[in-house]
Amino acid sequence: MVSETTIQSQGTGQYKFVAVDNACYLTAKYPLSHHSSLPGYELKKARAVHLQRRNNVKVRGCGCATLIFLHGFGCDQSMWNYILPHYSQRFRVVLLDHVGAGGSDLSAYCAEKYSTLDGYAKDLNEIIDEFAEGQVILVGHSVSAMIAALADGARPGRVAAHVMVGPSPCYIDSDGYTGGFVEDDIHSLLDTLDSNYLGWSSNMAPVIMGAPGQPELSDELTNSFCRTDPEIAKQFARVTFLSDNRKDVVGLQTPTLILQSTEDLIAPIAVGEYLNSVLPNSELCLVPNIGHCPHMSAPHACIEAMDAFLDSRFSTP
Repeated sequence: MVSETTIQSQGTGQYKFVAVDNACYLTAKYPLSHHSSLPGYELKKARAVHLQRRNNVKVRGCGCATLIFLHGFGCDQSMWNYILPHYSQRFRVVLLDHVGAGGSDLSAYCAEKYSTLDGYAKDLNEIIDEFAEGQVILVGHSVSAMIAALADGARPGRVAAHVMVGPSPCYIDSDGYTGGFVEDDIHSLLDTLDSNYLGWSSNMAPVIMGAPGQPELSDELTNSFCRTDPEIAKQFARVTFLSDNRKDVVGLQTPTLILQSTEDLIAPIAVGEYLNSVLPNSELCLVPNIGHCPHMSAPHACIEAMDAFLDSRFSTP
């Protein structure tokens, strides 16, 4: 997969910044790290431009710590709009779209790279390196909570805290573990998605959202699902629902807030209780809410819980 960005170098003309299967080159010939004629600050600028375009990165606010918001399956960064204004006043905030979602660069999608959540975690660590300042707090919804955990595990000590919203390390029940689904149900769900993605989206989005009395939120999630490239969404769904990341979270030492809805079809309370039991520095907070997206349908309750968690660890203005 090849993507290109042309930048203007002060005094040295134009350079074409090329990413080939996510390896970086200038003028499609010299490895970026070995191209000494371009000043270091311009190399950094080129990489930042590439990552910004690949993941539609947006940076807002300021503060001594950075909050990075990560959306779930079928969503994009706009799903954080209900709590974003509160945090952009106190923190540096980084928003992004996973490759294949929202305003990301679809040409950067590589089926092999994104065949596991590790590909998304690699992207996240690159974004942390480029855009984060100070201590880093990862706020991940649903599958992105596991992407954040994988990124943390790959770079121990870089992440200061996690906020996991409706997380699940494994969706399939097994002996001694309740994920919420039996394996046949997951395969049936994926088969339906494969055969009629738009129909599946229209039917499932309201069920996932829940939020009775707020039909506009179901419409918002349905529209987000339908905007997502169907082929990419199908693969991401398989990666999401068939992954088992229990071994990746057991014993993770990073302080973690687990936000779990009291009624969630996708991630039942038992999953939150499991995570709380295997994450030694975690807190479980049950948000009075029906549905899988409490940051949208119960934003004030989420803000209250997040503030209590963050205020005890990070001093902000």
